[in-house]
Amino acid sequence: MIIKILGPGCAKCHKLEQVVKEAVDEMGIKATVEYVKDMGKIMEYPILTTPGLVIDEKVVCAGKVPSKQEIIAMISKAQTD
Repeated sequence: MIIKILGPGCAKCHKLEQVVKEAVDEMGIKATVEYVKDMGKIMEYPILTTPGLVIDEKVVCAGKVPSKQEIIAMISKAQTD
C-alpha cells in the first residue's frame, strides 16, 4: 500500500503526515508513506485544496486533516477495494 500526502509543506500537511503515520503504526500494516511537495505532481491529482490524501493512487480526502479514526477507516476501506 502506498499512501501519499499532497501539499506544499504547510502545517496542515505536516499534521496529516504525522496522523497518517500514527494510523499505519496503530494498524500494524505495511505501507509506504510519501510526502509529495512538487506542485507539478500534486496537480496530477483531482484536488483543489491541500492537504490531499491519496491511498493507492485514489484521492480519499482533500482540504482538511481527518482524525486518526477517519484515516484508519479510509485505509481499511482501501484494503478491501
